Amino acid sequence: MDKRQQTYDYIVVGTGPAGAVIAKTLTDDKKTSVLILESGDNNDKDRPIRDSAFAPELEEQFFPQYFWQGEGIPQEGLDERMFEWTTGRLSGGGSSINGEQYVRPTSAVMREWQQLLGPIWSPGRAILRFKKLERYNGKTNNAQARGYSGPIDIRQAPVHPTAMALKLTEAIEKATGYAKIVDYNDPRTPIGPFTRWQLYQNPNGTRESSSTAFLSTKVLNSAGRGVQGRKLKVLYKSTVLRVLFSEKRAKGIEFLLEGKLHRAYARKKVIISAGINSAQLLMLSGIGPAKLLRDAGITVKFNNPNVGKRLRNHTLNSAVFTANPDDRALPSDDLNALYAGGAFLPDPTMNNPSRRAVQLIGIGSDHTLTLAIIYLRPASRGFIKIQNNDPLKIVLADEAFLKNPEDMSQIKHIFRTYVKNIAVELALIDPSYRLISPAPEVMDDDAKLEQYIKQNFEHNHHQQGSLRMGPLNKGGVVDRRGNVHGVKNLIVADASIIPFTVDGNTSAAAYLIGYTIARQLQLKGSKLQRRRVSRRLYESEVE
Repeated sequence: MDKRQQTYDYIVVGTGPAGAVIAKTLTDDKKTSVLILESGDNNDKDRPIRDSAFAPELEEQFFPQYFWQGEGIPQEGLDERMFEWTTGRLSGGGSSINGEQYVRPTSAVMREWQQLLGPIWSPGRAILRFKKLERYNGKTNNAQARGYSGPIDIRQAPVHPTAMALKLTEAIEKATGYAKIVDYNDPRTPIGPFTRWQLYQNPNGTRESSSTAFLSTKVLNSAGRGVQGRKLKVLYKSTVLRVLFSEKRAKGIEFLLEGKLHRAYARKKVIISAGINSAQLLMLSGIGPAKLLRDAGITVKFNNPNVGKRLRNHTLNSAVFTANPDDRALPSDDLNALYAGGAFLPDPTMNNPSRRAVQLIGIGSDHTLTLAIIYLRPASRGFIKIQNNDPLKIVLADEAFLKNPEDMSQIKHIFRTYVKNIAVELALIDPSYRLISPAPEVMDDDAKLEQYIKQNFEHNHHQQGSLRMGPLNKGGVVDRRGNVHGVKNLIVADASIIPFTVDGNTSAAAYLIGYTIARQLQLKGSKLQRRRVSRRLYESEVE
């Protein structure tokens, strides 16, 4: 294609929570031009994507038309078990195939970000940005902390919790001593059980994603072009291969569009928002551990051994209870509510009783209640490595589950403290609810419980931190504004740059990252424009 026709102010790789927010925000002025490259298609109208009832099973059934295809390396801490290495390959990325849970990082996490990165990542500023992003439809005791006119619909559901949800919540309250809370995204109530989850859903219960919220027909037409003067273009079925450089300045992108090689160029910045694929793109473009890149036959643009390291993911286990056959998991008039209550709790050893460390999710079906158990503060760290310079070759991804013995210890404490006590209280509330997995004899035997945890372990799509945001000498790959260390005009903006593990689902953090970086780019552009105007005025006065 003609180079002039393929030149934009910005190029964004990926339409997930960060990429879509950035592209829409930058083009709001109707002056800035942006090209978005999306490897998948727009499937917003497909029933499995649109219908929220599919959300809990999308990842489990692994619909191949919506996902990247791949597996991680065998997990040493889990008896060499292997898990899928994947995320959404469609418009909206992971936000189009996830479990729809909207969980902001707490102020405790954001204070860590602020200490490392400065005030733009402070808890106060994070709350202000979430307020601008969300359109909250639910209850809260702190209306000042919630947004009601943003682009992302958030629905608290169900309006009327079922008996199953009420019984589970009461049992958690009695077992842990933490009172029931109304709004877990209220920064004043980050811990406690609750009957209603907050979901990425429109008021009618259909899925809300970064695609529906930021790339809707109000923004794009059916051909992927901006409407009403917006200088935005989306190319679907476009798989990015590498970043193009002039010396150490990013100047464009090389990509496959329906099997044909193309290039596009950026006047200002190339922005990578490719999630779990971002580390691979940096390495293929010459940014990463020098020896690894040279062995793969890649010219080194900048030697940064931090690229691909510090990969983190939350752990996921479960406990199963029998349930009262008369108790419905979801209201008959709101099957899109998806979950039967839950809780956010601290580390069961109470090292920090005011900080989130555990997420519990009630899931009911066929006269059973499954309690999903997520440990939110894992100590284990994994890595991502390329195998060679073939951009279509899957990476070696080691999520290092349970590699650090501290994680196994904490999960055992969760079962023996929280699950065991919840089981006791739940049975007192209703004897129909009986813990059947793990069995009591397993819970009391250390070796058996450890084996149960390994065999019962499931995979979370909460990958984060492989391209850490922070100073280079503190393990950083990008600075506080997402700029990649060692090169110019290249930004990474997605969950891969999370510097400290978030204490909940990762999509909200990705939206925050995208919006924060977009606003920083806008502010920088405004300052440059003011300087240019001032300079022109000065020059005219001199003349």
